[in-house]
Amino acid sequence: MAVIAGPESATPPRARRPGAAGARHRSRRRSERAVVNAVLLLIALCFLAPLLWLFLASVNGTAGLRVTAPDPLTLDNFRAVLTTDITFLPMLNGLVLCGGATALCVAASVLAAYPLSRYESRFKRPFLLTILFTTGLPITAVMVPVYAMFVQVDLIDTMYGTVLFLGTSSLPFAIWLTKNFMDGVPLVLEEAAWTDGASGMQTLRRIVLPLMWPGVTVVTIFTFILMWGNFFVPFFLLLSPDQQPASVSIFTFFGSRGTVQYGQLAAFSMLYSTPVILLYVVMSRLIGGSSALGGALKG
Repeated sequence: MAVIAGPESATPPRARRPGAAGARHRSRRRSERAVVNAVLLLIALCFLAPLLWLFLASVNGTAGLRVTAPDPLTLDNFRAVLTTDITFLPMLNGLVLCGGATALCVAASVLAAYPLSRYESRFKRPFLLTILFTTGLPITAVMVPVYAMFVQVDLIDTMYGTVLFLGTSSLPFAIWLTKNFMDGVPLVLEEAAWTDGASGMQTLRRIVLPLMWPGVTVVTIFTFILMWGNFFVPFFLLLSPDQQPASVSIFTFFGSRGTVQYGQLAAFSMLYSTPVILLYVVMSRLIGGSSALGGALKG
């Protein structure tokens, strides 16, 4: 008598081994990762080549436009630029101009961004769009009327006049950036402070600013960097050589007949970038890479 095997006793089909498909997937992922890494490495080399030239040319006694090993290796370029007229006074002027303008710009941007972030108005959107438009307005488009106005009000060739213009010209960008950071501060914290009798300025000073300190730091760094590299404004508004910042005095390394002192230019450029690097390092340590909003809504 024949016995018919049921479905339970049937021999199961041979399962496909997932190893081949997984191996092909891993191989494709490795290939894609290798291509991406190669492209990123190429982009990094494009950015590192000018920095490598800057470092090598600053210690090269016969520096040119080519990236070559120093021959001879010397520090004479730094000794030549480390003088009062070439480096120290222009750097001091630049710190006074950019530091004062940054402080003015950040303080004004906080006061302007607070009502834009916390209050509703039918003029709010047009005002924000106007700010966004002015961030893309080139500074050269307004320099001629600004120069005429500075001559009329006797602000030409003055440090405080240049500080005012630098601060106000960077204000649209700072307001837009500050408002975005201020929007992240919970409104319920201010409402609790208002319940306790705090005024608007007390709430801004004791609640909002401590919580958005990382955002204020970012605005400060970006504003200072934009001002530190500004050549056109101080060159246009400051006529006296002893008041011009380092961004203008760097032009003196280009000779009148097309000759350039590349070694001294590279050495000065390295010294010129030092304040920005120090500002970034110090401010990064102050904010500590963490947000002050952590735990603000607990309890």
